[in-house]
Amino acid sequence: MSKKRAAATTETNGTYFLKILIYFVFGSIWIKFNGLVIFPIGLIIGLMLTTHDHFKIDRKIEYAVLIVAALLGLSGQIGLYIAIQ
Repeated sequence: MSKKRAAATTETNGTYFLKILIYFVFGSIWIKFNGLVIFPIGLIIGLMLTTHDHFKIDRKIEYAVLIVAALLGLSGQIGLYIAIQ
């Protein structure tokens, strides 16, 4: 019985890479107000996705990818910015 559970929860390498890529994109979304970067909305969305993920990879890796993407988005101006005026 435990063999069936273990087989059902394994992910392929492509699925794992796609999830990491999605977390990286979400982590790099920021909100700008009058030209100032003020809120990491993608980081909040990514954290909500990690708590409700059915195919859990190690959450430490998910959190690390989100934080690195958020820091790159803030310091390197790399990412998606939602401008509010």
